[in-house]
Amino acid sequence: MTDLEGVDELIRAVAAEHILPRFRRLASHEIQEKSPGNLVTVADVEAERALTQELRQRLPSSVVVGEEAVAADPLVLDRLAGEAPVWILDPVDGTMNFTKSIARFAVIVALSRRGAVEAGWIHDPVTGDTAMAARGKGTFLRDGNRHSRSMRRPEPPPLSAMRGAAAGRIGERGRARDILERSGRVGPLTRVNSAGHEYLDLIRGGHDYVSFSRALPWDHAAGVLLYREAGGEVAYVDGATPAETPYSPLRHHGPLLAAPTPALWSALHEILMTA
Repeated sequence: MTDLEGVDELIRAVAAEHILPRFRRLASHEIQEKSPGNLVTVADVEAERALTQELRQRLPSSVVVGEEAVAADPLVLDRLAGEAPVWILDPVDGTMNFTKSIARFAVIVALSRRGAVEAGWIHDPVTGDTAMAARGKGTFLRDGNRHSRSMRRPEPPPLSAMRGAAAGRIGERGRARDILERSGRVGPLTRVNSAGHEYLDLIRGGHDYVSFSRALPWDHAAGVLLYREAGGEVAYVDGATPAETPYSPLRHHGPLLAAPTPALWSALHEILMTA
Protein backbone atom coordinates (compact mmCIF):
# COMPACT_ATOMS: atom_id res chain seq x y z
CA MET A 1 0.00 0.00 0.00
CA THR A 2 1.20 3.51 -0.81
CA ASP A 3 2.58 5.45 2.17
CA LEU A 4 -0.14 8.10 2.21
CA GLU A 5 1.20 10.02 5.20
CA GLY A 6 4.80 9.84 4.00
CA VAL A 7 3.90 11.41 0.66
CA ASP A 8 1.78 13.98 2.49
CA GLU A 9 4.81 14.98 4.56
CA LEU A 10 6.83 15.42 1.38
CA ILE A 11 4.13 17.58 -0.20
CA ARG A 12 3.95 19.72 2.93
CA ALA A 13 7.72 20.20 2.95
CA VAL A 14 7.79 21.23 -0.71
CA ALA A 15 4.89 23.65 -0.20
CA ALA A 16 6.60 25.17 2.85
CA GLU A 17 9.86 25.68 0.98
CA HIS A 18 8.79 26.64 -2.53
CA ILE A 19 5.16 27.84 -2.48
CA LEU A 20 4.09 29.52 0.75
CA PRO A 21 7.10 31.89 0.97
CA ARG A 22 6.01 33.38 -2.38
CA PHE A 23 2.31 33.65 -1.63
CA ARG A 24 1.41 37.37 -1.76
CA ARG A 25 5.11 38.11 -2.37
CA LEU A 26 5.55 37.30 -6.07
CA ALA A 27 7.58 39.79 -8.09
CA SER A 28 6.40 40.56 -11.62
CA HIS A 29 9.38 38.78 -13.17
CA GLU A 30 8.40 35.59 -11.29
CA ILE A 31 5.13 35.29 -13.28
CA GLN A 32 5.04 34.30 -16.94
CA GLU A 33 2.30 33.51 -19.45
CA LYS A 34 2.57 30.07 -21.07
CA SER A 35 -0.37 30.88 -23.35
CA PRO A 36 -3.08 33.55 -23.25
CA GLY A 37 -4.55 33.49 -19.74
CA ASN A 38 -2.44 30.49 -18.68
CA LEU A 39 0.10 31.56 -16.08
CA VAL A 40 3.12 29.88 -14.54
CA THR A 41 5.17 31.17 -11.61
CA VAL A 42 8.56 30.37 -10.19
CA ALA A 43 6.70 28.53 -7.41
CA ASP A 44 5.09 26.16 -9.95
CA VAL A 45 8.41 25.38 -11.57
CA GLU A 46 10.44 24.92 -8.39
CA ALA A 47 7.74 22.90 -6.60
CA GLU A 48 7.33 20.55 -9.56
CA ARG A 49 11.10 20.08 -9.81
CA ALA A 50 11.36 19.23 -6.11
CA LEU A 51 8.37 16.87 -6.13
CA THR A 52 9.65 15.12 -9.26
CA GLN A 53 13.04 14.45 -7.71
CA GLU A 54 11.74 13.27 -4.34
CA LEU A 55 8.87 11.12 -5.62
CA ARG A 56 11.08 9.29 -8.10
CA GLN A 57 13.47 8.49 -5.26
CA ARG A 58 10.60 7.03 -3.25
CA LEU A 59 9.62 4.77 -6.14
CA PRO A 60 12.73 4.28 -8.32
CA SER A 61 10.84 2.49 -11.11
CA SER A 62 8.43 5.40 -11.52
CA VAL A 63 8.11 8.24 -14.02
CA VAL A 64 6.49 11.66 -13.60
CA VAL A 65 3.90 13.58 -15.59
CA GLY A 66 3.82 17.15 -14.31
CA GLU A 67 1.83 20.06 -15.67
CA GLU A 68 4.92 22.17 -16.33
CA ALA A 69 6.86 19.27 -17.86
CA VAL A 70 3.99 18.69 -20.30
CA ALA A 71 3.88 22.41 -21.11
CA ALA A 72 7.56 22.15 -22.11
CA ASP A 73 7.16 18.81 -23.94
CA PRO A 74 3.66 17.45 -24.72
CA LEU A 75 5.12 13.98 -25.38
CA VAL A 76 5.56 13.60 -21.62
CA LEU A 77 1.84 12.72 -21.54
CA ASP A 78 2.65 9.44 -23.31
CA ARG A 79 4.14 8.15 -20.05
CA LEU A 80 0.62 7.70 -18.67
CA ALA A 81 0.03 4.76 -21.00
CA GLY A 82 3.31 2.98 -20.19
CA GLU A 83 4.02 0.11 -17.80
CA ALA A 84 5.91 2.18 -15.22
CA PRO A 85 4.11 3.69 -12.21
CA VAL A 86 3.33 7.36 -12.91
CA TRP A 87 3.28 10.27 -10.49
CA ILE A 88 0.86 12.91 -11.82
CA LEU A 89 1.59 16.42 -10.50
CA ASP A 90 -0.01 19.83 -10.39
CA PRO A 91 2.46 21.80 -8.27
CA VAL A 92 0.20 24.85 -7.87
CA ASP A 93 -3.37 24.19 -8.90
CA GLY A 94 -5.13 27.55 -9.12
CA THR A 95 -2.10 29.52 -10.28
CA MET A 96 -4.27 32.49 -11.24
CA ASN A 97 -5.57 32.68 -7.67
CA PHE A 98 -2.03 32.33 -6.37
CA THR A 99 -0.85 35.29 -8.44
CA LYS A 100 -3.83 37.37 -7.25
CA SER A 101 -3.13 36.58 -3.57
CA ILE A 102 -6.35 34.56 -3.29
CA ALA A 103 -5.97 31.71 -0.79
CA ARG A 104 -7.59 29.10 -3.02
CA PHE A 105 -4.81 27.02 -4.53
CA ALA A 106 -3.54 23.52 -3.90
CA VAL A 107 -0.84 20.95 -4.55
CA ILE A 108 -2.21 17.86 -6.32
CA VAL A 109 -0.39 14.52 -6.56
CA ALA A 110 -1.65 11.17 -7.85
CA LEU A 111 -0.06 7.78 -8.42
CA SER A 112 -1.28 5.80 -11.42
CA ARG A 113 -0.36 2.38 -12.83
CA ARG A 114 -1.45 1.29 -16.32
CA GLY A 115 -4.19 3.93 -16.38
CA ALA A 116 -5.65 3.10 -12.95
CA VAL A 117 -5.23 5.71 -10.21
CA GLU A 118 -3.97 4.01 -7.05
CA ALA A 119 -3.55 6.95 -4.69
CA GLY A 120 -4.16 10.68 -4.55
CA TRP A 121 -3.40 13.74 -2.45
CA ILE A 122 -4.78 17.29 -2.50
CA HIS A 123 -2.97 19.64 -0.11
CA ASP A 124 -4.12 23.13 0.83
CA PRO A 125 -0.90 24.94 1.86
CA VAL A 126 -2.80 27.77 3.56
CA THR A 127 -4.99 25.71 5.91
CA GLY A 128 -2.58 22.79 6.20
CA ASP A 129 -5.29 20.26 5.27
CA THR A 130 -4.54 17.30 3.01
CA ALA A 131 -7.21 15.02 1.60
CA MET A 132 -5.74 11.67 0.62
CA ALA A 133 -6.95 8.29 -0.55
CA ALA A 134 -5.74 4.88 -1.68
CA ARG A 135 -7.91 2.84 -4.02
CA GLY A 136 -10.28 0.65 -2.01
CA LYS A 137 -9.13 2.11 1.33
CA GLY A 138 -11.32 5.22 1.66
CA THR A 139 -10.62 8.95 1.86
CA PHE A 140 -9.00 10.72 4.81
CA LEU A 141 -8.49 14.35 5.76
CA ARG A 142 -5.26 15.11 7.61
CA ASP A 143 -5.00 18.57 9.18
CA GLY A 144 -2.03 20.78 9.97
CA ASN A 145 -1.63 19.10 13.37
CA ARG A 146 -1.36 15.71 11.60
CA HIS A 147 -4.70 14.53 12.92
CA SER A 148 -6.55 12.32 10.43
CA ARG A 149 -10.20 11.45 10.07
CA SER A 150 -12.14 9.38 7.61
CA MET A 151 -14.24 11.37 5.15
CA ARG A 152 -17.54 10.54 3.44
CA ARG A 153 -19.30 12.96 1.17
CA PRO A 154 -22.27 14.55 2.95
CA GLU A 155 -25.80 13.40 2.29
CA PRO A 156 -27.04 15.55 -0.62
CA PRO A 157 -30.07 17.83 -0.47
CA PRO A 158 -32.86 17.57 -3.06
CA LEU A 159 -31.83 18.47 -6.61
CA SER A 160 -33.58 21.85 -6.39
CA ALA A 161 -31.40 22.85 -3.42
CA MET A 162 -28.08 21.47 -4.65
CA ARG A 163 -25.23 23.97 -4.71
CA GLY A 164 -22.79 23.58 -7.54
CA ALA A 165 -19.89 24.98 -9.50
CA ALA A 166 -19.40 24.93 -13.25
CA ALA A 167 -16.82 25.96 -15.81
CA GLY A 168 -16.58 26.08 -19.57
CA ARG A 169 -18.87 24.79 -22.29
CA ILE A 170 -20.83 21.61 -22.93
CA GLY A 171 -19.96 21.20 -26.59
CA GLU A 172 -22.19 23.29 -28.83
CA ARG A 173 -24.86 23.59 -26.15
CA GLY A 174 -23.16 26.54 -24.49
CA ARG A 175 -21.76 27.34 -21.09
CA ALA A 176 -22.52 24.73 -18.43
CA ARG A 177 -23.31 27.39 -15.84
CA ASP A 178 -25.82 29.10 -18.15
CA ILE A 179 -27.55 25.80 -18.94
CA LEU A 180 -27.87 24.87 -15.27
CA GLU A 181 -29.10 28.31 -14.21
CA ARG A 182 -31.66 28.55 -17.02
CA SER A 183 -33.12 25.18 -16.05
CA GLY A 184 -34.34 26.52 -12.70
CA ARG A 185 -33.94 22.99 -11.32
CA VAL A 186 -30.85 23.44 -9.15
CA GLY A 187 -29.66 25.74 -6.39
CA PRO A 188 -27.02 28.52 -6.57
CA LEU A 189 -23.95 28.13 -8.75
CA THR A 190 -20.41 29.47 -8.52
CA ARG A 191 -17.47 29.41 -10.90
CA VAL A 192 -14.77 26.74 -10.84
CA ASN A 193 -11.44 28.43 -10.05
CA SER A 194 -9.36 25.56 -8.64
CA ALA A 195 -10.03 21.92 -9.44
CA GLY A 196 -8.28 20.85 -6.26
CA HIS A 197 -10.48 23.04 -4.09
CA GLU A 198 -13.62 21.93 -5.93
CA TYR A 199 -12.85 18.33 -4.99
CA LEU A 200 -12.15 19.37 -1.40
CA ASP A 201 -15.49 21.20 -1.40
CA LEU A 202 -17.28 18.11 -2.74
CA ILE A 203 -15.83 15.93 0.01
CA ARG A 204 -16.50 18.44 2.79
CA GLY A 205 -19.90 19.67 1.57
CA GLY A 206 -19.06 23.12 0.23
CA HIS A 207 -20.48 22.03 -3.13
CA ASP A 208 -22.95 19.27 -3.95
CA TYR A 209 -21.82 18.81 -7.56
CA VAL A 210 -19.32 20.25 -10.06
CA SER A 211 -19.26 20.39 -13.85
CA PHE A 212 -15.72 20.60 -15.22
CA SER A 213 -14.95 21.63 -18.80
CA ARG A 214 -11.53 19.97 -19.06
CA ALA A 215 -10.12 16.60 -18.02
CA LEU A 216 -6.40 17.32 -17.70
CA PRO A 217 -4.90 14.48 -15.64
CA TRP A 218 -3.06 16.70 -13.13
CA ASP A 219 -6.36 18.45 -12.33
CA HIS A 220 -8.48 15.32 -11.85
CA ALA A 221 -6.60 12.06 -11.26
CA ALA A 222 -6.28 12.58 -7.51
CA GLY A 223 -9.61 14.36 -7.02
CA VAL A 224 -11.68 11.73 -8.81
CA LEU A 225 -10.18 8.98 -6.63
CA LEU A 226 -10.72 11.04 -3.48
CA TYR A 227 -14.36 11.72 -4.31
CA ARG A 228 -15.11 8.17 -5.40
CA GLU A 229 -13.55 6.74 -2.25
CA ALA A 230 -15.71 9.20 -0.27
CA GLY A 231 -18.85 7.89 -1.98
CA GLY A 232 -19.27 10.20 -4.98
CA GLU A 233 -19.51 9.70 -8.74
CA VAL A 234 -17.43 11.25 -11.54
CA ALA A 235 -17.77 10.54 -15.26
CA TYR A 236 -17.57 12.14 -18.69
CA VAL A 237 -20.83 13.69 -19.83
CA ASP A 238 -20.80 11.95 -23.22
CA GLY A 239 -22.06 8.82 -21.49
CA ALA A 240 -25.62 8.29 -20.28
CA THR A 241 -24.57 6.92 -16.87
CA PRO A 242 -21.46 7.21 -14.67
CA ALA A 243 -20.67 3.55 -15.37
CA GLU A 244 -20.72 4.09 -19.13
CA THR A 245 -17.91 6.66 -19.33
CA PRO A 246 -15.91 6.55 -16.06
CA TYR A 247 -12.95 8.85 -15.60
CA SER A 248 -9.50 7.71 -16.72
CA PRO A 249 -6.23 9.68 -16.65
CA LEU A 250 -5.60 8.31 -20.14
CA ARG A 251 -8.45 10.40 -21.54
CA HIS A 252 -7.53 14.09 -21.49
CA HIS A 253 -10.67 15.72 -22.88
CA GLY A 254 -13.94 16.35 -21.03
CA PRO A 255 -16.30 17.64 -19.88
CA LEU A 256 -16.63 15.83 -16.56
CA LEU A 257 -19.49 15.82 -14.08
CA ALA A 258 -19.10 15.02 -10.36
CA ALA A 259 -22.21 14.32 -8.27
CA PRO A 260 -23.02 12.55 -4.99
CA THR A 261 -25.01 9.56 -6.35
CA PRO A 262 -25.67 7.86 -9.69
CA ALA A 263 -29.27 9.11 -9.63
CA LEU A 264 -28.27 12.72 -9.03
CA TRP A 265 -25.50 12.43 -11.62
CA SER A 266 -28.12 11.30 -14.14
CA ALA A 267 -30.51 14.12 -13.19
CA LEU A 268 -27.79 16.74 -13.63
CA HIS A 269 -26.63 15.06 -16.83
CA GLU A 270 -30.15 15.31 -18.23
CA ILE A 271 -30.20 19.05 -17.50
CA LEU A 272 -26.81 19.61 -19.13
CA MET A 273 -27.63 17.58 -22.22
CA THR A 274 -31.32 18.35 -22.83
CA ALA A 275 -32.34 21.58 -21.04
